[in-house]
Amino acid sequence: MKTVSGLPPHAIVVGCSAGGLSALHQLLGAFAGPLPVPMVVVCHSGSEDMRVFCELLASRSGLSVVEAEERQQPEPHHIYVAPSGYHLLMERNGRFALSVDPRVAFSRPSIDVLFESAAEVWGEHLIAVLLTGANSDGAEGCARVRRCGGTLIVQDPETAQVPVMPAAALELAGADHCLPLPEISFLLEALCS
Repeated sequence: MKTVSGLPPHAIVVGCSAGGLSALHQLLGAFAGPLPVPMVVVCHSGSEDMRVFCELLASRSGLSVVEAEERQQPEPHHIYVAPSGYHLLMERNGRFALSVDPRVAFSRPSIDVLFESAAEVWGEHLIAVLLTGANSDGAEGCARVRRCGGTLIVQDPETAQVPVMPAAALELAGADHCLPLPEISFLLEALCS
């Protein structure tokens, strides 16, 4: 299976907010093993120490989960989490950039910032996933992903712990797939196989 464009994915970006830690545990824990593409995550966790957040996700999933670093090149089989207090962007050369620019939708890191920059870099080779959350951050980024030809997966709001974020994305951008959380893991594995 391939992305909506018929092209293999080069990366996956994931955004979540309220209820996000639990959703990420379920998403990552359902994978049979590491995915053959990098996954980049923005979660409004409220935690100042994202290393502990990464350790929690890694211990529950058995996957390599690390905090993203400035100028780092994302690698397949790894999951990168945006550090607290910084926007995480993708540069044209495919490396991470960190920014302390103003908050977007009251958030830093912002899902919109990651999704929009990733869409510009990976275009039709990008898969974006938006999960549970309590604000509209991510909706604009989802729209940009779709305009750039990427594949958008949104958690069914009726199955989200907090439905505001996925509902806002669906209203603004629609989705290529709107699924309950357990089905998203299986779809990602299929799209990456």
